[in-house]
Amino acid sequence: MLDAHVPTHGNWQGLAFGRVATIWLSSILSRGDHRLVHVEPWVAQRQIILSQVTGEVVRAHELSDERRAIVLRLLSDDRRWTVFASALNQHVVRVYDLRTARVHVDSTSASAHAGVSAEGLLQFGPSKDHRPDGPQVKVMQAVLDPLGMPLATEVVAGNRAEDPLYVPCIERVQASVGRGGFLEVGDGKMASRETRAWRANQGASSLCPLPQGQRAAGELAAALEARDRGEVALSPGCRAPPDGASERIAEGDARQAVLACEAHGTSQAWRERRFVVRSLRHAKAAEVSLRARVAQAQTQVEALHQRGRGRQRFAERDALRQAATAMVQRYQVEDFVWLRDDQPCTSRPVRAYRHREAGSKGERQATVEVRVDEEALARAVGRLGWRVDVTNQPSDQLSLEQAVLAYRSA
Repeated sequence: MLDAHVPTHGNWQGLAFGRVATIWLSSILSRGDHRLVHVEPWVAQRQIILSQVTGEVVRAHELSDERRAIVLRLLSDDRRWTVFASALNQHVVRVYDLRTARVHVDSTSASAHAGVSAEGLLQFGPSKDHRPDGPQVKVMQAVLDPLGMPLATEVVAGNRAEDPLYVPCIERVQASVGRGGFLEVGDGKMASRETRAWRANQGASSLCPLPQGQRAAGELAAALEARDRGEVALSPGCRAPPDGASERIAEGDARQAVLACEAHGTSQAWRERRFVVRSLRHAKAAEVSLRARVAQAQTQVEALHQRGRGRQRFAERDALRQAATAMVQRYQVEDFVWLRDDQPCTSRPVRAYRHREAGSKGERQATVEVRVDEEALARAVGRLGWRVDVTNQPSDQLSLEQAVLAYRSA
């Protein structure tokens, strides 16, 4: 297929272009090393076995640095590569009878220790590794679910925004597979209103989380309050493991929404469904974390009363209140605990010494009492693990349970 889609110069002799690329890829995979300098020696040590496998005479100089530089230059033609990738993907999907009902689309970044030039891919940008001092590239990829076979890959400069990369990636997937009609599953960056409008206009189906910035103010809170009042019946999301025992992994409900916006120079309107879904596993993990933070804050505040070497004693209520409040805010649990400070006067006996008579001495020691607001904590626990997913696929093609399982497979 490479020979058919990537024509070479008439002076090209020896192994065909596609054979050179295949042997080079075999070298990369077997060595786990993509550096060019080791390829020709690797071929020289394996000329007999490579000749037997390919049925052709393989010579080391036919995979020289100059020959492989020509391969890279010819493969870097975006137009030819897109046509080749489309033909290859359609061939693989047809030969192996792969299902193309669902495609996962996501992006990531990869940093490197290298120089930065104005025209290069390595650029400084927002880093997911929290390393803004490292140049990076961004990679957008669409893979076939559940196999994980890449259908489209785009590598762009590290300072590029990710939102505009989704539409070109989906267009490449449609061209690669040769059709549309599959469900595109992505993350919150795929949920921009312009991207959703484009999908609806193209007749493409998508499923992605709806970030807070794309929701109406208080939309999730209103949905949860309706659930608390019993106005909404939650549907379970279950998974059937290989042993056959059904496992409940989520719960939620669906509602309709009508939207309109200006996208690509035209006014577009579309319908979509919004799933208010709670992952039981995520909710349980978040509850454990929240209760641990509350317990840690309570322990740290109570430790302010302990006496010992190197421990600060608080005689004034204001100082103790500030220290306790800072401790609670540090663990971000100020909505679930309450503090009550006091400064009682206590007396302690004083022994007689020389001209001083025995008696008692009054002392004022600030104290603080910390208690957990169990009702507020229970309300917060009931709101953990919820999120809003959005899809424009009809209910007869994508149920809430299928939407949950689509994310689980990712």
